[in-house]
Parts: sequence; structure tokens; C-alpha cells
Amino acid sequence: MAERQRGKLKIFMGYAAGVGKTYQMLEEAQQLRRKSVDVVVGYFEPHGRQDTIAKTEGLETIPRKKVDYRGSAFEEMDTDAVLRRAPKVCLVDELPHTNVPGSTRTKRWADVQALVGAGIDVLTTMNIQHLESLNDQIRHITGVRVRETVPDWVVQQADEVVMVDLTPRALLHRLERGVVYSREKAERALENFFRESTLVALRELALRETAYELEHRGPDSDGARGERASETVEGRAGKQHKIAVLVTAEPETAMAIRRAKRVGDILGAECFAVAVPSSGGLSGLPEADREAIEKHLHFARNLRIETRILAGHDIAAALVDFARRNQVTQVFLAHPRERWRIPLFSRGLVERIVGIAKDMQIVVVSEREAKPAGGS
Repeated sequence: MAERQRGKLKIFMGYAAGVGKTYQMLEEAQQLRRKSVDVVVGYFEPHGRQDTIAKTEGLETIPRKKVDYRGSAFEEMDTDAVLRRAPKVCLVDELPHTNVPGSTRTKRWADVQALVGAGIDVLTTMNIQHLESLNDQIRHITGVRVRETVPDWVVQQADEVVMVDLTPRALLHRLERGVVYSREKAERALENFFRESTLVALRELALRETAYELEHRGPDSDGARGERASETVEGRAGKQHKIAVLVTAEPETAMAIRRAKRVGDILGAECFAVAVPSSGGLSGLPEADREAIEKHLHFARNLRIETRILAGHDIAAALVDFARRNQVTQVFLAHPRERWRIPLFSRGLVERIVGIAKDMQIVVVSEREAKPAGGS
């Protein structure tokens, strides 16, 4: 029996709950069913939305898997059952979801990767604020640090991305009518995340992401269709530049890695995450510093950034030498929250890197103050 080809991944993306991502995904599933395509629902989150629930009528649903955790039972998508069923198309709602500890895979996007790898086409949904490289920008806009994220490469490898759009005013009207959440939950949402200024900023970010995808993936696209606009994007741009980000034990390093990845994607640049432990190796560092650096390097690898650990007591010289040997054009450094509070990030180190790397652009990434949740 011939091995099945890799399935296709289609993501319905929006900027907030209630714009119609799941509804549009189910609408497409119903169209496929009418064409006699073998389609099943792997996971669907109704949120009590009756018009969305009605769209599941006639669709086969794979029962959820119960997972026991700390004396309580939770339900997750039964990925193994979907694999055994082997449909042509599977619907998987809420791609960024974190599975309950004890599940085979930590993240739902990893479950989706398993389905696609088995030759199953997947339709799925997510909001723009869950894109890993935008995490810091989202915190600045909303005052909330999004914990459940999807690596950019997962979205970039999708065969199709549909941006589902709805004006903030129309979304707020749906919220006020109780279409998105129950009345009590809707009132809390209106006081916090669902403020019009926040929704406008998130929508602008989503539209910029759409424009970026169209520019970097190719000219083929579906045009806007009514109030719920959709843009289909394909392909990737060629690489022209190279970026290096210095990895330290500082918490702000994660922010610098995200920023470097984001700029790298825009430029089509190859990225390196570089650690230069002054001891000559990670094993010689204090345990807390070693664990922090290893965590940041693992984070970079999850974003598909190549990592390097360099030997050398002169951090600036080792970093710049690596950058020159690899034709790096931009170097990203994280600015610690407490200004220049450790020798590793002393003003002298930054000045030294700038002084000996005049042929490169040095970017010191500083965290902007986040907007308080519920603020204007």
C-alpha cells in the first residue's frame, strides 16, 4: 500500500473571539460534505453560540478523549482516534490550546502536525494574538501576556491562511446582543479586553499581518468577501539577510529573540541565537544562569532559529567574529529591565560591540511599558 502524502493545513485567523472563524470553518466543512468529501470534526468549542452549533449538523464528530489530571477529568481531542478513522479532512478548533498534562503532545498544534503528517487535511482556527513573534506587541496593546502561543513556522508552513475580518463596531454589537458570550461574561469583556480602542489596534495588527503574508508568500489570493474578508496566501520569499541575537540569562532575552525572529521573517533573513558563556561553556555557569540560557536556546529552536554556543572570555569579540564569519547584517541585544544592572550587559559591552561592529546594525531591544488591562 502506497504511503499517504502529507495533508494540507488551512488556518482561519482572526483578531478576537467572535469574528466568525469557527463559523466560516464549519461553513466550508458543510460545503465539502455536500460534495461527498469525507470530513469529520476532531475538536469543536461551541462557547454556547447557537448559530455556530447549528453549523455542525450532519457532520461526524470524533468523541473527545478523557484525561485525568490531579483528580479531575478533562476532555481533549482524541488524535489517535482521528488517525485511526483517517478522514480526508478534519476540523480542529482553537489551534493554540495547551493540552492537559499527561496528553501525548503538549500543544494542539502538535496534534495537528501529526494529522497533517498522516495525510489528513486539517481546517483550524486561531487569533492573531497567539502568534509567538507578536507576543510582546500584544502585551503592549492589551496589557495581557498571552501564554498560549503558536510558533510562526507553523503558520508559515500552512498551505492556506484565511483572515476572517469583522469591524470592531460590528463585533461589539454582537457582544452586546449576547452572540459571543453570555450576558455576564460579555459585560466583563466590555470592561476589559473588548474595549473598542484595543480591538481597533488588534485588527490593524491582523491586517498588517495579512499584507505581510501576501507580500512574502506570493500574489495568489482570494479577494475580500463581504464583511468577513478573506485573503489566501501561498509560498515564501527568498532569504537575503542574516540576523544574530545574543542569548543571556536575562528574562528580556526572550523578547529579543521574538523581535529578531519577526524582523527575520519580514526580511526573509536567516536567524542565529548565539550564547557566549564567559566561562567557556554552559557547564561552568551558576545553575540558575545555565538553566535560563538553556531555556532561551530551546525557545529559539522552537521558533526554528539556529542556535550556537561560542567559547571565549571576550563576549563582544566572540559575538562579532561569529557575525562576520556568517555574513550577519544585524545583531539584536536585549536591554535588561533594570538598567545595566549586571556586568554582562554593562554599557561598556554594548559600546564595545557597536565599536567593533561598524559594518553591522546593532539593535538594542527595550521593553515598552505595557498598557494596563482595562486601560484606555
